[in-house]
Amino acid sequence: MTESSSHVTVLRQVPSPDRTQPAIAFQPYSLTSSETILIGRDPRCQIILDSQVYAGVSRQHAQLSPAPASPSGWQVCDLNSANGTYVNGYRIYGCQSLQLGDRITLAQDGPQFVLELQSVAASGGFNPAIPPYGASLPPDEAFSTTQSPGRPLPRVPAPDAVTFSQLFPIVSTGRDLTRKAYLVPGVLTVIFVVAMFIANGHPNWFNGFLAAYISGAAYYFVYQLCGKHKPWWILSASAVMTAILLLSPVLLLFVVVFRGILPGSIPEDPSSVSIVEFFVNMLFGAGLMEELLKAVPVLLAYWMGRSLRSPWRERVGVWEPLDGILLGTASAVGFTLIETLGQYVPSIVNDITLQAGAGAGQLVGLQLLIPRLLGSISGHMAYSGYFGYFIGLSVLRPSKRWQILGVGYLTASVLHALWNTTGIINPLVLAAVGIVSYAFLAAAILKARALSPTRKENFATRLHLP
Repeated sequence: MTESSSHVTVLRQVPSPDRTQPAIAFQPYSLTSSETILIGRDPRCQIILDSQVYAGVSRQHAQLSPAPASPSGWQVCDLNSANGTYVNGYRIYGCQSLQLGDRITLAQDGPQFVLELQSVAASGGFNPAIPPYGASLPPDEAFSTTQSPGRPLPRVPAPDAVTFSQLFPIVSTGRDLTRKAYLVPGVLTVIFVVAMFIANGHPNWFNGFLAAYISGAAYYFVYQLCGKHKPWWILSASAVMTAILLLSPVLLLFVVVFRGILPGSIPEDPSSVSIVEFFVNMLFGAGLMEELLKAVPVLLAYWMGRSLRSPWRERVGVWEPLDGILLGTASAVGFTLIETLGQYVPSIVNDITLQAGAGAGQLVGLQLLIPRLLGSISGHMAYSGYFGYFIGLSVLRPSKRWQILGVGYLTASVLHALWNTTGIINPLVLAAVGIVSYAFLAAAILKARALSPTRKENFATRLHLP
């Protein structure tokens, strides 16, 4: 059905109904049963689309290939494109058979093509390749017919033509400005920069703004790696809840259990005990205690998700490992901010101030603040995110729940204890433990993405597509 002596199947570009894309006079592309057609911005594609006009199209976006079982003899396959492929307005995943007259759209508001049967005699033959946007056509081919007969498309612009959207790109970017150009992080960066300028001369405020920005940037990095949308307010609530726990009497209960009853008492002078004994102290007094405390918001979100109805249960709850990682790392942000701003920095600032003055104390405090917060991605965020992976995995594999939770809790706690222990040995060993911790988190994220029931909607898998 793809071709006969008098007719041939063609793919013809048509203007979008809402005219969000320019109506460009491409020649129809003739399809043959022995050829597979790639469509995208890559010069190696058979149908090449200009990246300046069709920014939402991937380099190799979709593929048309012969399919004898299809009504038209053809099928279209989405090549894991960033913005999807649509047939008659419905997004496809993988391949879909086509019928004559089907409309294929690349990206939600991108270029549209129609599969149709045309007369070879009426068309005068077909050019075996479609030129990129802006390429000149012979005078007798400068117009092309739309889906409505007799309605011509505008002429193809001259190669050196400049459009209004090229002179003022901001008028044509639309949603891509926030989705692809990282507008929101850019705006927040400007806001924090201005806030730090205003707070200059007020160390506590300055450190607070800087800490919030660095920790937010670290979390955003993990969020982008995970690739699953989770409401910002539930992630913020996880961080805030952990901060509240650290400032409440609940912390005292954890201290009594892990550092009083269990062997987690941390000596003031680490050199007074053996390295093995110090590790055991850190395992109970820091690893097991702090990882359980940071997991409380994740476990609470899991319980709330079970109690709520859709769509709130999906938004709030923990239904897969990616949910656990996102909530666990958010909890770690709250923990790191309180621990750094409320404990470590003030303690160092006070000691140095008594010895060398307020200026020296503030400088040393700032020098401590920056590496501690930047290191949180290979520290608290790594441990909590890793444990969060196992909490989410236990939801997918309920028959092995306690085994999964036990392995995750112990592994995260051991990594935490190793970090604290190696800090007194050698900076190089400490760096090695940090790298290993981040590798554990990254591996958990990759595995979580592979296991995710919503894998097809994951935006992280589209970061490195061609």
